[in-house]
Amino acid sequence: MTIRRPTRAPAPVDTATARPVAPGAPVGRRRFAELTGSWRAALRIARRESRRARRRTALVLAMIALPVAALAFLAASYDMAELTPAEGIDRRLGVADAELRWIADAPVRQDEEGGTWYVRNGEQQPPNARATSAQVGALLGPGSRVTEVRTRIPLTLRGPRLDEDVEGRVLDLGDPLARGLVRFRAGRAPRQPGEVAVSPAALRRLDLRLGRAVALADGSRAYTVVGVVEFPDDLGMVVALHPGAVPPTGSSSATNWLADVPGTVDAALVSRLNERGVVVTTRPPADDRKRTWLGPVDPSGTGGLSTGVLIAGLGLLEVVLLVGPAFAVGIRRRRRDLALVAVAGGDAGQLRRVVLADGVVLGVLGAVAGLLVGVAAAFAGRPLVEQYVFHARFGGYRCWPTALVLLGGVAVLAGVLAALAPAWTAARQDVSAGLAGRRTPPVSRTRWLAFGLSLVVGGAGLAAFGAARISPAVILTGLILGELGLVCCTPTLIGALARLGRMLPLAPRIALRDASRNRAAAAPAICAVMAAVASSVALGGFLASSDARESRSYRPLVPTGNVLVYAGELARLPTLAQVATIAREQLGADAIAPINSVSCASRKGYCDVAPALPPAQVCPWQPGVDLSAAQRRQARADPRCRIDALGYDGGYVQTGVDDGTALPLLTGADPATTAAATAVLRAGGVVVTDPRYLHDGLVTVRVNQVDSGTDGSTTTDLPGYALSGVVSQPQLLLSASAARHLGLTWSPAGWVIGTSTPPDRHQEQRFTSALRPFGTFMVSVEYGGGPRDISPLLLLLAAAAGVITVGAAGIATALAAAEGRAELTTLAAVGAAPAVRRMLAICQAGIIAGVGSVLGIVAGLGTAAIVLVSVNREYASDWPASDPYPLLVPWPVLGVLVLVPVVAMLGAGLFTRARLPIERRLD
Repeated sequence: MTIRRPTRAPAPVDTATARPVAPGAPVGRRRFAELTGSWRAALRIARRESRRARRRTALVLAMIALPVAALAFLAASYDMAELTPAEGIDRRLGVADAELRWIADAPVRQDEEGGTWYVRNGEQQPPNARATSAQVGALLGPGSRVTEVRTRIPLTLRGPRLDEDVEGRVLDLGDPLARGLVRFRAGRAPRQPGEVAVSPAALRRLDLRLGRAVALADGSRAYTVVGVVEFPDDLGMVVALHPGAVPPTGSSSATNWLADVPGTVDAALVSRLNERGVVVTTRPPADDRKRTWLGPVDPSGTGGLSTGVLIAGLGLLEVVLLVGPAFAVGIRRRRRDLALVAVAGGDAGQLRRVVLADGVVLGVLGAVAGLLVGVAAAFAGRPLVEQYVFHARFGGYRCWPTALVLLGGVAVLAGVLAALAPAWTAARQDVSAGLAGRRTPPVSRTRWLAFGLSLVVGGAGLAAFGAARISPAVILTGLILGELGLVCCTPTLIGALARLGRMLPLAPRIALRDASRNRAAAAPAICAVMAAVASSVALGGFLASSDARESRSYRPLVPTGNVLVYAGELARLPTLAQVATIAREQLGADAIAPINSVSCASRKGYCDVAPALPPAQVCPWQPGVDLSAAQRRQARADPRCRIDALGYDGGYVQTGVDDGTALPLLTGADPATTAAATAVLRAGGVVVTDPRYLHDGLVTVRVNQVDSGTDGSTTTDLPGYALSGVVSQPQLLLSASAARHLGLTWSPAGWVIGTSTPPDRHQEQRFTSALRPFGTFMVSVEYGGGPRDISPLLLLLAAAAGVITVGAAGIATALAAAEGRAELTTLAAVGAAPAVRRMLAICQAGIIAGVGSVLGIVAGLGTAAIVLVSVNREYASDWPASDPYPLLVPWPVLGVLVLVPVVAMLGAGLFTRARLPIERRLD
C-alpha cells in the first residue's frame, strides 16, 4: 500500500537583506592609531628588556641619573637660596613694620620697595649731623617706636694665633624690634657697652666661650662674650655690639632704623618721610607676596644664557657618547629578536621604534631617579650648603619646578639620542644574518667621512670667527660642530687602524679587530674621551696663554720681595727705628727707608705733580679717540706712540720726595746707577724712571692745582736723571730743594722695606699685627707676578677629563668582554694561555683611552691655536697696542692626560680575571 505524503508548497526563500557598509576611518586617524599601537608595543618590549639585562640597565641609568642629580641639586639649592621679595623683607625687618634710612637733607623719591631712590633736586646732600633715634621717632608721630641698627663696622680682634677681621653690628638685642633680626643659639643679649654677642663662626675661629673676653687687635678695648647669635643674612664672623660700645661718629658704617608704628605704614606716611629725605622699606601687601617662577629675562644677560645653553649642550653630547656603547651592545645581543620582528611583518620604522623605546624608558627612569636623588640631597645637605657655600640661610624648602622639568626632558632626550644611531643600524641589518646569529660586516661610507670633515672645517672657521668677535657662544658652537665632525670621522679612523693590526701580536691584533667589528660601541667611547680631552686641553691652553699674557704685562710696584707700608693715620706714625725692629723680627728685612708724599702748599683742592713729556716725545694721536685704519697704522709705526693700552701718555706716575735712601728699594737700581741718581738728588734735581721725560739733562715737572673752582697749572724745568731698566712702576722722585722750588710740601706716608725673599702670608699677617698698636696700616708685598695661579685649575680640568677617560675606557672594555665571550671560549678551546684574556682587556682599554686622548689633544691644541691666532689678528691693528696672546702648551694638562691611558690600562688589567671561560656543549 502506498502512502502518499501530501505535498507542501515550497517555502519562500529567505533572502538576506543587505546591511549598510560603515565608512572607513579617516586615513590620518588610522595612521595615528597604528603609530600609537606601535609605540605601545615598543615600550612594552623595552620595559621587558630593561628587566632582563639588569646590569646594562643599571649602567645606563647611572650615567644618565648622575648628571641629572647633580644639576637638580644645584637647581634646588639655588631656588632655596634665592629669597622671594617677601622673604627678603622679612629678613630685613624682622618683626618691625618698616625700615628707615635717612640719606639726605633734601626730598627724595623712591620705588614701592625702597630699593631704588634718588634725591629730587638731583644732588645728594648727606645729613649735616648724624640723626638720633629720638629725631627719627619724632618724624613718625606719637605712639611710634624705633631702634637703631648699624652694620658693616670693621673690627679686628685678637685670635689664638693671628688677628682676625670681623664685621661689627651695633644693635640693642634686648629690644624686640632688633631681636627679630637674629637667632639666639646660647647666652643672652648684651646689656652694657662691655658685652658682646658673637656668631658661631666667630666663636669657633676666635676660640671663645661664654664668659671669656675678646680684645681689639690694638689692645684699646676688651669685651666679654655673653651670647651666641646667628644673623641669617651672614653666617660668617659677626660680632653684635651694644649701642654704647661704639662712638656715634668716626665710623663709615651703614645706619638704619627699625620702626614700629601704631597703625599701618600708608602712602601718606611714606610721602611725608620722603620729604624729609628718609627712604622707607615696608612689607608688601598680602596679594603681592606670591612667588613668580619665571621672572623677566634681562636682555643684557642673553649672551650668558646662550653660553650656558651651549655648555649644557656639550655636557649632553658627553652623556650621549658615554651611553651609546651600552645601547650598541644591547642591540647586537638582540639581533635575533629584532630579526623575528622583521619576519613577522615589522618594517624599518617599527624596528627603529623598538630600539628608540629603550632610550625613552631608560631616559625616563634615569630622569626620575636623578631628580629624586638631587632634590633629596639638596634638602638633606641644606645646612652644609648654607654654611660653607652661600654663607647665608635659605628661604623656604622648595625646588625649581621649571628647571626640574627641563632637566627631565634633557635626560629623556639624552637617552633617545644615545639610542638613535643603534636604532638606525638595527633597521638596516640583514634579516637572514640576524636569524642565523651572524654579524653584519661594518661598512664605512665615504659620505660620512666627507660630512665629518666638512663639519670639522666649518666648526674651526666658526670658532675663529667667534674668537675674532669675542663671542663665547659662537666659539662654543664652533667647538661643538668640530667635535660632531670628529665623531662622524671616528668609525673610518677605527677601520684604518684595524688594518695595522696584522703587524701586531695576538692580543692587540684581536683588540683592534674587535674595535673595528664593533664600531657602533667603540666609536662613541673613543669620541667621549676625545670630547672631554679636547675641551680640557683647549680651555687649558687658553688659560695658560691668558695667564702668561697677564704676567708679561704686569707692572710691579717695587722690586720682587720688597714691602710697601702705608699709614692710615698719619698722626700716630711710629718711628723709623720701631718699624725697622719689627720688620727685622717678622720679615727678616735687609733695609728700610721712609716714603714721603708731596702736596701743594695750600692743601686745598686737588693737587697733581707729575713729569711732562717734551714736545718732541708727545704722540700726535690721543688714545680713546676714534681713529681710522690708516691713522692706527701710522700710530703703531711712530716711535713716539709705542705705548701699551694701560700706559698711554706715560700712565700714572708715583711722585715722592727722597734723598736717595729709598731710591734703590723703590726701583731696584744697581749701585752705580743709584750713586749717580743720588748725586743728582743731592744737587737739587729730580729722578725719573722713564727716559722719555729727560731732554737736554732736564725734566719738566707740571704742578696742577684745582682750588675753589680755579685750575692753576705750572711747569718747571729741573735738572734730572733718568733710570733705565727698573722693575717698578713709573716714579718721579724730587729732592727737598726741588720740592721747595715748586712750592710743594711733603710729609711721611709710610716705608719701603727690602727683603731677600718675599715673605709669605703668615709673615705678612704677623708683621701687620705687630704694627697694629701704632694704628692702621696697609701692607703690600710684591711677589713679582700676577696674583693668580692657574695651576690648580689646569690640574682640575685634567682630572675631570681623566675621570671621563677612565670611565669611558672601563665601560667600553666591560661591554667588549661581555660581547666577546664566545671568542674567549674559542681561545680557551685552542689552548690559549689564561693571561691572554687580561692582556686583551688591557689592549682594549688602551685603544679606547689612547686613541681618544690623542685625538682630543690634537683637537684641543688646534682649537686653542685657532682661537688665540684669531684674537691676535683682531687686535693686531689696534692702537694703543695690546700684548698678543702667546701660543703655549698646557703642560700640566698634557702631563696628566698622557698618564690617564696608562691608568686605564692598569685598571683594566687589575679588574679582569685571567681565567678564560670554558663552555661545554650538552648533546
